[in-house]
Amino acid sequence: MTIDSPTVGRILRAQARSRPDRALLICDDERLDYVTAQRRSARLARGLIALGAGKGTHIGLLYPNGVDFVVGALAAARIGAVVVPFSTFATAREMHQQLVDADIRILLATSAYRSHDYVRRLSDVLTESRFGAGGRLLCSAVPQLRHVAISYGGDIRRRVRDIGGLDRLAESVDDELLEAMENDVDGSDPLAVIYTSGSTSTPKGVVHTHGALLEHQTNLNGIRGLTEADILFCNSPFFWIGGFGFGLLATLVAGSTLVCSNATDAGATLDLLEAEKPTVTNGFAAGVAHLARHPSFAARDLSSMRRGNLYAIMPEQVRPSDPELRHNMLGMTEAGSVLLISDDDGDQPESRRGSFGRPAPGFDIRVVDPDTGAEVAAGEVGILCIRGPYVMQGYYKRSREECFDPDGWFHTGDLVRVDDEGFVYYLGRHGSMIKTAGANVSPVEVEKAITKITDSVAHVIGLPDPDRGQVVAAVVVSPHGDALDETELRERLGTELSAYKIPKRFISVQAADIPLLSSGKVDSHRLGKLFDA
Repeated sequence: MTIDSPTVGRILRAQARSRPDRALLICDDERLDYVTAQRRSARLARGLIALGAGKGTHIGLLYPNGVDFVVGALAAARIGAVVVPFSTFATAREMHQQLVDADIRILLATSAYRSHDYVRRLSDVLTESRFGAGGRLLCSAVPQLRHVAISYGGDIRRRVRDIGGLDRLAESVDDELLEAMENDVDGSDPLAVIYTSGSTSTPKGVVHTHGALLEHQTNLNGIRGLTEADILFCNSPFFWIGGFGFGLLATLVAGSTLVCSNATDAGATLDLLEAEKPTVTNGFAAGVAHLARHPSFAARDLSSMRRGNLYAIMPEQVRPSDPELRHNMLGMTEAGSVLLISDDDGDQPESRRGSFGRPAPGFDIRVVDPDTGAEVAAGEVGILCIRGPYVMQGYYKRSREECFDPDGWFHTGDLVRVDDEGFVYYLGRHGSMIKTAGANVSPVEVEKAITKITDSVAHVIGLPDPDRGQVVAAVVVSPHGDALDETELRERLGTELSAYKIPKRFISVQAADIPLLSSGKVDSHRLGKLFDA
């Protein structure tokens, strides 16, 4: 589909006309087709207009993957408001920080998700506002916030700040005003501020426009072969760029169907996959490992899955003999989802082991020395820099000089090398390299070697050591936190790694014991404390 100055509203209207009954989203028991998405988001958009929302209004979304998130995002985008997703992991402190930093005017939120009570957390944040009394919010701690609308799911009782009030307000706004506001939205207008953070830095809001995000997903769909005939299973949260861009927006652009699941029972997710028959899979490979361990997995018919990277649940005939001989993908929020990719999903020669493909269309790259900033030669390690029309507009509230160098390059902080054919190999984050007895060790390289040998996820860090400066240490994730045979593991790693790269210390834990930041990334500082126990 080609649309001049693409916007979410224009693409949604076109898809609703051409495939009204096609499902846009299937998430567990929820189903949303394109024409219903058009109708429901129009109704919510009118309610938002009644609250004073319009072009440039920052609207926060605090929902897990599902219909509420999709309808909220579509409604905000249609009127030129800026979508600001919140992590469902966010604590009260982190919610407050993002509400203030992002200048949220209206927050659309679910009341609770799993063990998280968001009504209580918002009450703790908005202590001065008479939050429980309803009405317009005024709180000096969150000066821009004026309205919170909460979805209570199947609870039909009147509850504080129920989102049903927006539905009633929609009656005061006619369709002509909504249409005029939609027509005023341009591809160059901001679509979203997606928050990202590293393991130690404060969260940063990454600004992307309608045109940049939608055109980038169109290009990526062409590379991975996602078409209107496909059903995409994606396990990435919509509040991160992988789920928002490479999942939700990519599906909207293609006119395909997106399948996701919030089920805690692996059997229920497998039931969903068998019933809906996804053809493409993308997301976090580690996030489907529990599905492959389910007792019923061997008897499941998942033969519909033909392409993608969730190898553990894909049919044996399309799985790689060695995942390291398939092109990986590298994505980042600042690049609007996937940056490095390849359309060749076959096994690669040994010389290309560990490749992340080449830059996606629209991206220029260069690799520079971390100390001098000079461009390095092919094959040498340096920091990846990117430039192009799909790179973020910048970080919200930060100057261009804080985001880009004088020539417009964004320095990603990722250490890579590029071979003579232009294939890129990711080595880890600058600053995460372990310096042991004068030698540099890439945690990613060691993690891959441990996973290859043990079939378990590993997190590798450097621990302080008085003699070596740092020693290599590995946290290995196992289903029950079983003890490791360290002697045997070191012997087997000796066939994969130089001696100085082999961890001096190991610990085995369950996945639930891995400390995470609200961004979902591993908290390296607290990870190191596991060795103090």
